[in-house]
Amino acid sequence: MATWRNFAFPGTDIVSSGTMKHDRQIETLTAPSSRVAETLALAFRDDPALSWIQPDPEARRRMLPRFFAIAAEQSQHYGGVLASKSRTAAALLYPPGQVREGGLWVSLRLLAIFKTALSRGLKVAEAMHKEHPRPQPYLYLRYVGVAPEAQGQGLGGAIIRDIIARAAMQRRGVLLETATQSNVAIYTRLGFDIVSEWEVPGGGPKFWTMIHPAP
Repeated sequence: MATWRNFAFPGTDIVSSGTMKHDRQIETLTAPSSRVAETLALAFRDDPALSWIQPDPEARRRMLPRFFAIAAEQSQHYGGVLASKSRTAAALLYPPGQVREGGLWVSLRLLAIFKTALSRGLKVAEAMHKEHPRPQPYLYLRYVGVAPEAQGQGLGGAIIRDIIARAAMQRRGVLLETATQSNVAIYTRLGFDIVSEWEVPGGGPKFWTMIHPAP
């Protein structure tokens, strides 16, 4: 599998139509960032999938920063982490191919975080991966989020457009899924198409799998 470092291209961060604003510049991170984990934890605190995995809001609030720290670590190892300069918008990415989860040690760390909720987390992950094409030729946008205090500033659109542009330089499309119905219209406006709608077995949330086609 290619690494994100091999997949990415160097150069100017892209926002939209060749324009760039300083506060919307997107960076590829080369070192762990606790701020990225906190940003994603705040952005996903009411996410339907994570709320199903851990219904207790206080337990979810405590576990999400630790979970996203591990998720970012894995993305940085196998793929890449992008963030705005303020670190209030962030995305976790994987290159084309099968997602790697990090092995037994990561599983044990996740068990310590999720405890009895881990079984529902594994159901969600398994269902996600079943919806991916085989072979999987797309850049995979696993998570993208904006901290509440920075929403409405265009950072979410900036980081997604940057990802689309990076993928386009390699003649690739972008794959993502969302469990938030209001996100579907946002991704559609950014050029994504719905390829499947599905529910996690056992009463889990509904997801939309979407693809931005290759140029």
